[in-house]
Amino acid sequence: MAAPLHPLSISLLIPHSNGQLSLSLRSFPLSRKTHFRNSSARRRRIEAKAQGDSVDPPDRLISAVCYFYPFFDGIQYGKYVITQFSALQVLIQPLVPAIRIFKGFPLNGFLVFLTLYFVVVRNQNFSRFVRFNTMQAIVLDVLLIFPDLLERSFQPREGLGLDVVMSLDSTVFLFLLVSLLYGSSSCLLGQLPRLPIVADAADRQVF
Repeated sequence: MAAPLHPLSISLLIPHSNGQLSLSLRSFPLSRKTHFRNSSARRRRIEAKAQGDSVDPPDRLISAVCYFYPFFDGIQYGKYVITQFSALQVLIQPLVPAIRIFKGFPLNGFLVFLTLYFVVVRNQNFSRFVRFNTMQAIVLDVLLIFPDLLERSFQPREGLGLDVVMSLDSTVFLFLLVSLLYGSSSCLLGQLPRLPIVADAADRQVF
């Protein structure tokens, strides 16, 4: 807990015809906004220092593997773009056996979610590096609820509606792919990746 902010007292001696006049000036405490800004800056410095610290190889590997979870869970959004680009097919081909296992049982995604959240994120025995990256992967997977709901309620067969759905699905898939490549590679290098949209939410869940 931060120490309370005490006002700063300054005493001045001002010459006067009858001697010296003592004047005490009392500055006002820092505003709450300034205090929060200083706290945020201090937190960023701590995070920067943590990134500079060495990360154990097991922590790097565990963190990197976690980013496969949202990618496997959202692989269906690539059904349009994968068929159009052979390079993506070559990239994803080695992952097909793992994807089939993950998709083979309807509750696999939910079981993985529970395992990652309660066994890893809430487990203080794991480093913050591991728990933060795991939480980022979880938040990214939770966000897949929104395109899923949109796709279930809006199923055009042709025309402009189909073009919109194809564009949305392809955008979601590419975002998952970039998150996988960026997150996993950063973790393997011992760096702390911060994904747009999800990083702040993950920060609030990891202490």
